[in-house]
Amino acid sequence: MRKVDLAAPLLPADLLAARDPITVVVDDRTRATMEVARRYFDKVKGEDRAVYGATTGFGALVNYAGRPDARDQADNTLAHLGAGQGPDLDPAVVRATLLVRAWSLAQGASGASPHVVDALAAMLATTFTPAVPRFGSVGASGDLIPLGAAAQALRGRGHAYLDGRRLPAATALSSAGLEPLPLDGRDALALVNGTSLTTAALALALDSVRRSHRSALLMTCLLADLLGCDPQFLDSRLIARFNHRGTTQVAARMRHFATTIEPTGTRPLQEPYSIRCAPQLLGAAEDALAHVDRTVAADLGGVSDNPLLFPDDDAVVHGGNFFGQPAAFAADLLAIVLAQIGNLVERQLDLLVDPHRNGGLPPMLAAGPGQQHGLQGAQLASTALIAEIRRDAVPASMQSLPTNLHNQDVVPFGTQAALRALDQAALLRLICGSLALGLRQAAHCGARRPTASGTRALLERLEEQIAPIDPDRPLEDDVRKCAEIVEQTEISLISGS
Repeated sequence: MRKVDLAAPLLPADLLAARDPITVVVDDRTRATMEVARRYFDKVKGEDRAVYGATTGFGALVNYAGRPDARDQADNTLAHLGAGQGPDLDPAVVRATLLVRAWSLAQGASGASPHVVDALAAMLATTFTPAVPRFGSVGASGDLIPLGAAAQALRGRGHAYLDGRRLPAATALSSAGLEPLPLDGRDALALVNGTSLTTAALALALDSVRRSHRSALLMTCLLADLLGCDPQFLDSRLIARFNHRGTTQVAARMRHFATTIEPTGTRPLQEPYSIRCAPQLLGAAEDALAHVDRTVAADLGGVSDNPLLFPDDDAVVHGGNFFGQPAAFAADLLAIVLAQIGNLVERQLDLLVDPHRNGGLPPMLAAGPGQQHGLQGAQLASTALIAEIRRDAVPASMQSLPTNLHNQDVVPFGTQAALRALDQAALLRLICGSLALGLRQAAHCGARRPTASGTRALLERLEEQIAPIDPDRPLEDDVRKCAEIVEQTEISLISGS
């Protein structure tokens, strides 16, 4: 079981691990920091100083008094947020979200009770996961409605998953050995008033796109080798003159796999862009992914809430640290990047199945054209997948609509952007799997054996685990398996294992 220390920086790998039970450590120093902030909050509230959400209504109703009883104010916070719609989010996304929320609250700036973080830690050690509806957040004032559903499930209200089964939340809590979470107004608002869902979804999407990016890089090398292309498009002198960091990095990685490719001498002087310009395209993607990396790291290391407490300065500061604009921009950029990677991979598959461009291999890589159809169905599906990705790549981060009596008069829609990127990243992975299946089938249909050790290793792993398409068969499972094989092979080749 992975151990996550809330006193240490939170890493994307921690979010990936949270899909399964993990151990969340709250050390004495972290607990002391939270206790200091909580005592300060109690002091401020006792002095009748205005603290948003603790003594007031919410959003546009901030100028009205909240409920006087602290526990009753938790209901005041959460009841009206029970307006989410649509299918439940993937439990892995919800669990990553609540790990992000636990880390933020553990920093002590929210003034949340330490027992709230303890409850999140206890939950993450089990398979209990709140059932959270997908639709309802605008990515400002926090992911209010999704996080509200999560908070209610922790209280035993609504629904939750346990061991993959959807149950009434109270039943799931009891079966998991967890107690319903008691909350007051500050605790309830602190749980919902952050963009933790946006951050978690972006981090998970980034991981998936990075894996597909590396797969596209390796498969481009195998494609070039199977076809007998001249690898001069990777020449270090040529790439240096392009003068882009990402392209330099990508081309160097590709040379690691393809430096010993032996050209057949029968290919055109200049290959199609889907081969010749792959280092420039994937290099630009690398530069863009580096920006998303930085945004995710900043979000994971930041406190997303309102207000924030600064006991040493005797200050309660109200502002907008719940506004997910950085993640919204990054998620939109990620969607554009994955769409162009998808364009590249889908065009490479099209080249591979075309007898006019693939060096004379049979059409659709069918072992017996007409009697069999090889990659025809998989290519059709890949075309549909890239069309879906492209249709859905319209930026969300500038689609602002005012809401909440114009209190939220500009919003980032980061939640939509991040969840959309996560959805499309899954489709990109399937396109990569389709090309990998085509590369494996090309070898069966008469393509030459690879001449570079890295590309040869990938083909051999594909051949070991995937039977040739001869005769035709349903390919959906093969596509998913091929995607996994390429990801694992790329990692092992780079690590030398």
